[in-house]
Amino acid sequence: MSLAEAKSDRPVDVVGGNLRIRLAEGAAEIRAAQALRYRVFYESMAAKPTEEMAAARRDFDSFDDYCDHLLVFDEERGSGPDAVVGTYRVMRREGAARRGQFYSKDEYDIDKLTAYPGEILELGRSCVDATYRSGATMQLLWRGIAEYVFYYDISIMFGCASLPGTDPEELRMPLAYLYHHHLAPPALRARALPERYVAMDLLPPEQVNVAEARQALPPLIKGYLRLGGFVGDGAVVDPDFGTTDVCVVVKTEMVTRRYLRHYKREDAGNGNQGAGDPGAGDPDNGSGGGA
Repeated sequence: MSLAEAKSDRPVDVVGGNLRIRLAEGAAEIRAAQALRYRVFYESMAAKPTEEMAAARRDFDSFDDYCDHLLVFDEERGSGPDAVVGTYRVMRREGAARRGQFYSKDEYDIDKLTAYPGEILELGRSCVDATYRSGATMQLLWRGIAEYVFYYDISIMFGCASLPGTDPEELRMPLAYLYHHHLAPPALRARALPERYVAMDLLPPEQVNVAEARQALPPLIKGYLRLGGFVGDGAVVDPDFGTTDVCVVVKTEMVTRRYLRHYKREDAGNGNQGAGDPGAGDPDNGSGGGA
């Protein structure tokens, strides 16, 4: 029996200490996720809201209604919208078909990804309340993603992940590192749209300082790389979010191999989160303008 089959009828429902992660249940909880995204992306970071977003103090778009929303709750603050302290937005093929496209299609040619056999999952809009940016919260988010992957038998995950800043030259070290060390194989290589394409190989391989480059990567991207993730060809500058995006692709067989055997152990009963989680020790401040 798989981990997902052994659980309740909720695709995701995990407790770690005072935190619980599950999918949003109802419009009020989705609005709470949007309000958290607004606080992180627009009040704490450099994103520019529309007039409608500023008036509502929520980050929203036309994709929200077609996605699932993973939410982290601080149960000491209750179990409703006021307790939401972390979120991740995810979209499967079915949601993209109803919406008409995946979010990433506005930045990347993802035809190779959508042609991949099996279920695929787009990840994005990851953020955590400033007071909860700890390794434990990120571990719970990754655990929630892993459970979602198991439940829906996801083959690959992908999405736009962001580096802060809109000057690729200032980001040349981490961009060149990603290109030279983590470029996706041709069969999984999304490519930035021609009109938005920014070359990532801004330094030759011999000039890439790996330690410096990895230090410059946001925790979220480092988490994807720990799962064996790849990046597409070309970065995209997103002036609305004040970021430079890369398309990240992860084959979920890595998630299955690395996490299923851990999470089926009996430590689920004592609330321990795996020390091997990709986000362990890496507080996240949001993925910026990602999917």
